[in-house]
Order: sequence, then structure tokens, then C-alpha cells
Amino acid sequence: MDEFTGLPDLASRAFGGGVVYANDEFFAAADHLVLPAPAGHAPKTFDHKGQVYDGWETRRRREAGHDVAVVRLGAPGIVHGVDIDTAFFTGNYPPYASVEAVALPGYPGREELEAAEWTEIVPRSGLKGDSHNLFAVTDRRRWTHVRLRIFPDGGVARLRVHGEVIPDPALLPKTFDVAAAQYGATVVDCSDMFYGNPQRMLMPGLAQNMGDGWETSRRRDDANDWIVVKLAAPAVLRFADLDTSHFKGNAPGAARLTGRDERTGSGEWVELLPRVPLQRDTPHRFRLAKAPEVTHVRLDIFPDGGMARLRLLGRASRAYLHARMGG
Repeated sequence: MDEFTGLPDLASRAFGGGVVYANDEFFAAADHLVLPAPAGHAPKTFDHKGQVYDGWETRRRREAGHDVAVVRLGAPGIVHGVDIDTAFFTGNYPPYASVEAVALPGYPGREELEAAEWTEIVPRSGLKGDSHNLFAVTDRRRWTHVRLRIFPDGGVARLRVHGEVIPDPALLPKTFDVAAAQYGATVVDCSDMFYGNPQRMLMPGLAQNMGDGWETSRRRDDANDWIVVKLAAPAVLRFADLDTSHFKGNAPGAARLTGRDERTGSGEWVELLPRVPLQRDTPHRFRLAKAPEVTHVRLDIFPDGGMARLRLLGRASRAYLHARMGG
């Protein structure tokens, strides 16, 4: 049931997700639903409306009906599962919830969303308080928005919408960062992630601190650490950004990039960037060697350490992107 939680959160504010509409936000704003950080709580912290909650909380209903919040996915895609997280909501969580989805072009507002034909992807289901309520989704269509209904009222800390990113190729330039998580790239293998998950290197924006990147444990042998990234699309790569920002006493001494096309039978690794020295706390940009399209890239760091961001700029296969869109 919970295998989908390792997939990206398509609704996350880190990807640009946001709450388009909520019918009631009396106690706590619905914008909290898409914050990337886990919900926090400070007991006995009150403002003029009561206990402060890090989540969405509606007033107590005294009439029939239910409450609703509409979320624009920061990264449209195929939803594999939903986490309706009621962290810290104990006597005030909703007993039931459902989730619907829709795919609309452009940037629809409230009226257009209300008039749209929504599909139920999570039927009305029971919730537990102060818990991750996980629901698998079997519909494999691409969606741009989801609608959370809670019955009849109450509080939800976070709404995680885990799935595969499917970008619209019509909105992508010819050359873009094909290692970006918001376009569907993902880390599929790595040697070590003791201090930080390598998937963080593919996230949008600059790293905020040393914890917002990939960091391995200290090696005491003659080997080195590495990751393998599945690109958002097969691409001919032009440039690589290897950013060691915030890593000062623990930046790698050097790095190397290789790539391969797993669509071919051999899948041999070809050199994209020979081993180059890296500086601490520095964004580096390197021009890559000419090579055919690759689907996967391996980053080797020597011998260990931390990397804030990895960007791979290239010309992606438009046929692949259109096929992913179903066109």
C-alpha cells in the first residue's frame, strides 16, 4: 500500500504546487497542505482563533455538508497514491475524506475548476487522527489538479500526492534541465545516502543549507561514492552543473560523469565529463563531451562527501515527451 510514498509529491510547494480554493479556513489556512516540510506543533500556543495548527482546519459545522480544498499540482502527472496526513489533529480531524482529480490546460481559476468534470480517485474513506492515511490510486491518467473533500469538517496537516511527473512538452524549451525532478528525473541507484538523500540534488531552486542535498558517510576504503539518475527524457547533454554550495569541510575532491542509453542492448557507459577537481562551497559548470542520446547518467564523486545540486542541460527527445503525454 505504501510503496508509492517514495515517489515525488506532485502537489508540493517545492514544485510550485498551491491551493487554488478552500471553502473554509477559519482556524488554519489550507496553504499548509502543500508545504514540503513535515507538519510541526507547539502545544498550548494560542492566537485569537485558538490553538495554532500547522495544517488546514475548518470550523465546526452546524449544518449539512462538507468542506473542500482544491490543489493545483506543481508537477502534473500520474498519481500512484495519496497521503492524507492528520499529524497532531487528534480530537479535531475529519472522520472521512475523498479525493478527486482533473486534467485541465493552462491556469484555470475557481469557476472553471468548479465547472470541470472531476474523477474520484480515492472514494470516501475513513481517517485516523494524528496519522498518515495512505490510499493507493489505480487510475493511470495524467492529472493537473486534485480536490480534497473532508466530511464533515476538521483538520488535515498535509496532503501528499505521490506519483510520476509527466510534463507538457509544449511548455518545455528545446534545451532544459533533464535531471530536474519537476520534469520527471529520478535517482534510481546510489552507493550511500547516510546524511542526505540524493533525490534532493534534483529539486528546484538553490540548496538552502547543507541538509538540502546529498551527503555520504566518510569512506575508509579505496572506493568512491556514486549515484545513477534516470533522466526526464532521453537527451543529448550539453552542460552539467555540479554545485557544492554549503559543503565546506566535506565537499568531494573530484567528480566524473558518464551516461548510457538503456534502450539499446549494450547499454555501455560513455564518458561525458572526465574526472575533474571540485572546489568547496562552489557552483561549477562544465561543458560536456559530444555523445549520442542517453537515458541515464552516473555521477561519481571522489572519494565521498556532499553535493547540493546536479543539473544536466540537454536537448530532450520530443517523441518521448509526446508519448508520455499520450499524444
